[in-house]
Amino acid sequence: MEQRTGRVIATVVGAAVGDALGAPFEFGPPGAFSARFPEPGCGGEMCGGGGWEPGEATDDTQMAVLVAESLLRQGRLDLPDIFARFQRWAAAEPKDIGLQTEDVLTNGMPWDLAAALHFRVNRRAAGNGSLMRASTSAVCFARAGRTATMDAARRIAALTHGDRAAWEGTAIFHELVRLALEGADPLAALPGVLAAVHPDHRRRYGTVLAADWHPEQATEFNGAVWPCLGTAVWALRTTTTFEDALRAAVDVGGDTDTVAAVTGGLAGACHGWEAIPARWTEPLHVPLPGFGGRVLRSADLVDLAHRLGAGLE
Repeated sequence: MEQRTGRVIATVVGAAVGDALGAPFEFGPPGAFSARFPEPGCGGEMCGGGGWEPGEATDDTQMAVLVAESLLRQGRLDLPDIFARFQRWAAAEPKDIGLQTEDVLTNGMPWDLAAALHFRVNRRAAGNGSLMRASTSAVCFARAGRTATMDAARRIAALTHGDRAAWEGTAIFHELVRLALEGADPLAALPGVLAAVHPDHRRRYGTVLAADWHPEQATEFNGAVWPCLGTAVWALRTTTTFEDALRAAVDVGGDTDTVAAVTGGLAGACHGWEAIPARWTEPLHVPLPGFGGRVLRSADLVDLAHRLGAGLE
């Protein structure tokens, strides 16, 4: 398999693997994963629990698939179409959906006003809900270059998140994936990436993405966009394999499915397809509520990634 293709596939599948791996440990204490699975490679880690089947992906991956299918069907970034797919999914009562995302998708406002209205009323919209679903769009827009991929990230994030902090975190993720797919070291490129972040948010992201930052220094729960992205980058920086990065991410505790999904996307882009354990991809499945009972398996995600990796015309 050509190296870039392997990285593309690993970005999409790696994010889904992280999501399913972390879901049973959500809101649990730090160290719960290693306490249950002390030895890397021993197997059984796709254990299920907390309402999730072994290998079942959550809303993180479900929404990423909806973004992917809109991009591929429409052949362009069609924001009203993505929003309509999100609404159809939300109306089908998925097992899990973020409170903020649910309000935006069900408040009856049009696609270009719903998130802004929510933010105006609540003044809090910097959750990680736009970051969690960004693996597929990051792959799709990577060939378009830094400016285009960061712009696309912001626009997709703004469908559900009115706070620019969420837009910028998603844009950083897009750009880090783009660099990794090119074979560059995204961690070494962080200063340049931060220079492309909106000035109002550059310092805060600079803090959580710094080489000496640790998740214990987070000032918010990792359901917020800053520590979620910071933890993913920390897990990538402090490990040398895909598996170890995912173990570190889940062991932080808290919003484990999303932190591990973001980590899995980044680690997949860096380490490639061969680095993802087969025992984690085999049970992987992604239900799509509201879409005729469809359930995507690993092979379906591989196919999606292949098609997304070619970019849009």
